[in-house]
Amino acid sequence: MSEWTVEEATIADVHARFREGSLTAVQLVEAYLDRIEKLDRSGPALNSIITVSPSAIDDARALDEAFAKTGELTGPLHGVPVLVKDQIETAGIVTTFGSAATGDYMPTEDAAAIALLKDAGAIILAKTTMPDFATSWFSTSSRSEISKNPYDLSRDPGGSSSGSATSVAANLGLVAVGEDTGGSIRLPASFCNLVGVRVTPGLISRTGMSSLVVPQDTSGPMTRTVEDAARMLDVMIGFDPQDAYTAAVGVARREESFVDALKDSTLQGKRIGVLREVFGLEDDPDGVAVNETLDTALAQLTDAGATLVDVEIADLMHFVGYTSLYFSRSLQDMNAFIAERPTLGVDGIDQLHAEKKYHPKLDLFEGIATGPSNLKEDEEYLDRVLAQGDFQRRVISMMLELELDAIAFPDTRLPAPTHEDVYSDRWTCLTYPTNTVIASQLHFPAITVPAGFTGNGLPVGLELMSVPYDEVRLMQLAHAVETATHARRAPELDLG
Repeated sequence: MSEWTVEEATIADVHARFREGSLTAVQLVEAYLDRIEKLDRSGPALNSIITVSPSAIDDARALDEAFAKTGELTGPLHGVPVLVKDQIETAGIVTTFGSAATGDYMPTEDAAAIALLKDAGAIILAKTTMPDFATSWFSTSSRSEISKNPYDLSRDPGGSSSGSATSVAANLGLVAVGEDTGGSIRLPASFCNLVGVRVTPGLISRTGMSSLVVPQDTSGPMTRTVEDAARMLDVMIGFDPQDAYTAAVGVARREESFVDALKDSTLQGKRIGVLREVFGLEDDPDGVAVNETLDTALAQLTDAGATLVDVEIADLMHFVGYTSLYFSRSLQDMNAFIAERPTLGVDGIDQLHAEKKYHPKLDLFEGIATGPSNLKEDEEYLDRVLAQGDFQRRVISMMLELELDAIAFPDTRLPAPTHEDVYSDRWTCLTYPTNTVIASQLHFPAITVPAGFTGNGLPVGLELMSVPYDEVRLMQLAHAVETATHARRAPELDLG
């Protein structure tokens, strides 16, 4: 095989090298730890890693020893160093939830999704930065302050899976796990030239992951390739008796692995709806830059055999606004999670707000903390949930009528903002024009794929959205889009 470099490595690549004896899990972990030291802790100081696992080298050594004895990989993710958003509990590794108030909270058990990754042979390499309890589209955190976008250090990587996006984009780990309630996987993935997957809520267990809006919450992969995301989904999706929402696994009834399904990926004969009403504004140069990048990518999809159909969703902005449940039930859901962890040292989100123990740029946190403590206090809650059902039926009906395989649009109407934009309140979390909330509030699965770069080198993501439990078709489409655009490239960073 050719000379190996850790940069842009894939799971298939490292497994091939394990088997031929040119790479060990220890060497792989050491290579990433070296990059974390040179790129995250010093040099450009990306500030995407909160805590490195104290057992990562030992875990890698144990896997190498097992492989030496048997000649077989221990599982589909053998020796894969995984970066994990610090919203998700990891046994033996400090878990902060992005908050300075949580001290050195050390979970005694892994979150269910993390346990599945470990059982498949993965190595938890490090925990990644995030805003306080996942309450922002940006990286502002009372625990870690800001993280940097590796494509432009003056810009934000997006949130709330900020560190997962920055770190895997900068090749500080092989793959990453993020969390997505309103877009916290897809928005930062789009800002950092990554693949990010939101599954139908319930397909991946949320046990051990802090809540935001329980019916919408899900963890998921953040990777450099669709195939690596598929490999993670094959492991992470599964029923968990501790999370009643994972009954969804019984509805999905997936027969084929995601990796195997990618072999059939093509754009030939596919019909994709283009939701132009949520593209960038034509009188905004940044919006125009996003649109131009997407138009180029969409032309590549047409060249590859896709049929593009401009579509509209009636009353879209009304439904997006009215079905938002952050200010109806988030305080209840977040406080319930905290109450189950008496050693966390936090009484509740409202207590942190009263004591000003949160980052001052978190307007969503403030809105949640001062909202109803019980969803029944919102007199419109039932109407909001009923509207959500109406919203779903409208979109599914339109897709059936037009025979669409997916709907496509930009994850956000703008490229990544500068840190100055964030700190000067050019936008707040509540005013930032993200489109990721569409799929979230529909309870639809969605995936973002790199679409290209603006003229000044900022990544743009193309989101593909389909109906619940349609993850296999979405992953096939995403793989075909990736093949058509070839838009992923590593950031240029100085290792010193």
